[in-house]
Formats: sequence, C-alpha cells, structure tokens
Amino acid sequence: MVLPHGPQTAGDCQIVYELDREAVERAAEYGTLEDEIQRQKTHISTLPNDSEEDDRSSDTRGSQVGTDYKYLEWTTPVEELCPNPGQLPRGVIEVVDPFRWGNTKKNVTLALCCASTFVAAYTAGAYTSGLAQMEVEWNMERVPLLVGVTCYTTGFAIAPMFLAPLSEVYGRRNVFLASYILFTVCTLACALTDNYAGMLVARIFLGVGGSTFSTLCGGVISDIYHAEFRGFPMACFSTVALFGTGAGPLVSGFIAEYMNWRWIHWVQLIFNAVLLVAAAIWFKETRGSVLLIRRAKALNKYLDEHCHEGVDPATEKGSLRVRWKVKAEEERAGLSQMVRVSLTRPFHLLFTEPVVFFFSLWTAFSWGILYLFLQGVPLVFQTSHKFTISQVGSVFTSMCIASFLALGLNSLVEGSARRFMPQAKGPETRLYASCTLGALLPIGMFWFGWTSFPSQHWILPTCAVGAVTIGIFSVYLAVFNYFADTYHRYASSALAAQSFCRNMLAGFFPLITDAMYHRMTFQGASSFLGGVGLMLSIIPWVLVVYGDRIRRRSKFASEIMEV
Repeated sequence: MVLPHGPQTAGDCQIVYELDREAVERAAEYGTLEDEIQRQKTHISTLPNDSEEDDRSSDTRGSQVGTDYKYLEWTTPVEELCPNPGQLPRGVIEVVDPFRWGNTKKNVTLALCCASTFVAAYTAGAYTSGLAQMEVEWNMERVPLLVGVTCYTTGFAIAPMFLAPLSEVYGRRNVFLASYILFTVCTLACALTDNYAGMLVARIFLGVGGSTFSTLCGGVISDIYHAEFRGFPMACFSTVALFGTGAGPLVSGFIAEYMNWRWIHWVQLIFNAVLLVAAAIWFKETRGSVLLIRRAKALNKYLDEHCHEGVDPATEKGSLRVRWKVKAEEERAGLSQMVRVSLTRPFHLLFTEPVVFFFSLWTAFSWGILYLFLQGVPLVFQTSHKFTISQVGSVFTSMCIASFLALGLNSLVEGSARRFMPQAKGPETRLYASCTLGALLPIGMFWFGWTSFPSQHWILPTCAVGAVTIGIFSVYLAVFNYFADTYHRYASSALAAQSFCRNMLAGFFPLITDAMYHRMTFQGASSFLGGVGLMLSIIPWVLVVYGDRIRRRSKFASEIMEV
C-alpha cells in the first residue's frame, strides 16, 4: 500500500489514500473487493500520528525485544534476508521466481504438461473403439455404452471448479500429482471392471483426474511464461489436446481388432504410470505465491535458529526478531470463499456477458463436433466403405496431422496480420485466425456429409475430418486468447464457463449421433451441423468490427479498460 505524504492522521486518511492495486485486483477476483477496500481504509485510518509515534518510541526505547515484520518479495535482495547471507541454506536460495527459470526447466515443465494433456484427450477417444466387444460381453446396445464418454466429459466439466482454487492454496504440483494418481487408479479400474455400472463410475472419476491436465496446465504455462512469450506454449497445449483426441481411436482401433478391449486401458495404464513417475521427479511447483510463502516459512525457521538477534537501527538498543511474511497470503480469500466464487462467477458471466455466452456456445458446438466424430466416423466408414475397426481408426490419422497443420496455419495468419495490419490493436487481433480458418469447420461438415456416399473415395471424407479439425483448433485457441486479453483477472471465470459448456455438450453429442445420422441421413445430418456452424462462425467477425463497443458495454470488460 502506498501512503500519502504529509501528516497521517485518521481525518487526513479518510480523504487522501491510495489503495494497493494488486490487492484490489486479487480481492476482486474472489468477490471480496469491498472487504479489501474497507480493510485498507481501516489500516490507514488507525495509523498513529507523529506525536503518538514519539510517545510509543519513548515507551519502548530500552526494552529488550521487538518483532520486525517485513514483506518478502522475489526482488528482495539476499543480503536483507539475514545478517550473514552466506549462511542461508540452499533451500532458501534455490527457491526462485518461476518466471526466471532456465529454458531447460521451463521446457521440461511444458513437455510434462503437454504429455499429460495428450493422455487426457487420448483417453476420451480410445474408449469408443472397444464398444463392439463390450456390447457382446455385457449384452448391451451401443448407445448406453456411449454414456461412458458422457461420464468422462462430465467429470471434466465440473471438477476444475473445485480443483483450481485448491491449486492456488496448496500449489500446482500437489493437485497435479494427486489428480495423476486418481487418473491412473481409475484407468486400472476401467481395465478390471466386469460390469456396466462399474465402468460408468470409473469413467466419472477418470474425468475428474484428467480434467486437471487440460485446466491446470494452462495455469502452469501462465506461471512460467510472461504474456508476450506465452503464445507458442499455449498453441502447443491446444495442439496436443486435438492430437490426443485423434490418436485415441487411431491406436485403440488396432488394439481392439487384434486384442481384447481391456488392453485399450492396460496400454493407457502403462503410459500413465510412466508419466506419473516422470511428473513426480521433474514436475516442480510453479505457483509463484505458493513458492514465496514456502520460502518465507523456511527463512523464518532458519532465522529463529541462527539469525534472530540484531540491533534495532531506530533505537540502537535491544534486539529485533525479524519475521518475513508474504502479502499474497494475507490478501488471499479463504478456501471456502474461493470455491464459492469458482462455482458461481462462471455462470454469472455466462448469463450476463454476451461475449462469454456466444463464445461459449461457439466453442461448445465445435467441441461437440469433435466428439461427434468419435461415433460418426465409425458409423459412416463402416456403413459406406465396410471398414474394419483398425481401418476406421486409421481415418483419425487425418485429425492428428491436421492438429499440427493447424498450428502452422494459425501462426501464419497471425504473423501476416501483424505484418500487413500493424495498426490493429486490442483483443480483437486474436480473432483473425478464427475468422479465416474457423470457416473450415462448417465447410468441412458439408464436405464430410456430401462425400459419404459409397461411390465416393474414402479419402474425401477423411480429408474433411482434417478440415474440421483445423477449424476447431482456431476456435479453441481464439477463445483462450480472447478471454485472457479481454477479462484479465476475470479470465479464469470466463474460461471456466466455456469449459463447462464445452465438455457438457461434447459428452451429449455422441449419444445423438447414431439417431441423427440414421434419421436425417449422413448428408442431411452433416449439412444441418454445417449450417449451425456457419451461423456461429459470424461471432468472431462481429467482435472484430464491434468488439471495442461491445467491451465498453460490458460490466467486467469495461472495468478493465478503464484501469
């Protein structure tokens, strides 16, 4: 907090004060802004005036012990931490700001995040390849078994609202590893279960564990990369999410054709166990505030044992007991308050912010199309081209290739925009790729539908799947970047809203695919979905033209624009 100059009586401070900006922003994120302002006003108004300070100094002069509380920052010089800096333990010195990590450590962390995101997406797509064998083993129809996909995405949609606040209090690493253990145990349960109900329960908790990898990893990237260097890591993160969704049915299709369906989950279990060990060894804590709090606690413990004696520079008598504390810990809302806000604010934004609502609708539809392919591709290719399970899995190669192609095309569009439109500014510059490449989503759906005839070569609808994937990637990445630039401290809530909608709708689409494609025909159903996608593709164009005006009407976005 920055105090005004001059006399600091209670009367003066009621008129002139400047609030701690960082504290206010943090309080606003968790709905405690009014409490934070009142706390800071009270703190200022109760400061003693000059005469009171003199009286207190005279009373305490000559007394033996005082406590000097100081705020620890990453920029605090080491020589201030202890009278003998050379004696500080390595545990205190080596705890550094994650933004200042070396490239090797950052790359290892990014690789672990991407690998974890890959396995979460892989698990979603791999499940469907074993449905034919489960139908025979459990004497069930295909549609009820597809509820396993819905259960997985439901866990994905709900769990982050509880896990995100936990990661801010207990650290990213603890939540990450706990989720990984749950994810691995539930994969084992999927491999061993011998009934339908057990599979559904296992899939729900599998989604809870896997949700961490798609939500927490985005926060990890924000912890270690500054905004200007965050674009490529976030693009890699988005790429592996789509690549994994395609790789799931690609690999498991061959497993299901030549082995028992349980081996789909056994293979995942082996891969998960290897990554869990790697994460336990190399994944380090990235949450800056959590690391700083740990450093302060370790430092205080060391000072209590070795360096607590010192001379009070103000009185030159007695001794001072130095204690370090972290401002973020004092200003952070309670865990119950954080969970409450995490559960309510996303829906408040969803139904009061048109940008959040329509963007959530757009990305939810695009993600629904991605999961529709998990059922639609086998249906079309087995019916029209008599493909086997492994051949159907091979079709998803186009999704994997398109994921990396989308990464290159997206970078090309953004680079061209910066070169030819240097005057363009604001969050709307994040939408140029979605305006252009996003059109491939409806185009690809029309393409997929009208090349689904048996007389058409199988490569044509296969390429259409790739085109749709590129469109989905541009939508997915645009939503992340636009919300981050538009809502700043409310971005996590806005992203949570779209994530909830995206995963809930994604789990619903496979359940209706069979009925839709049989009743409306392959061409009619794909054309209908292409038409919906065409209407939704107008959203980024509207924001490019009217985005500034819309943001100024927004309660949350306009507040940030005025800061």
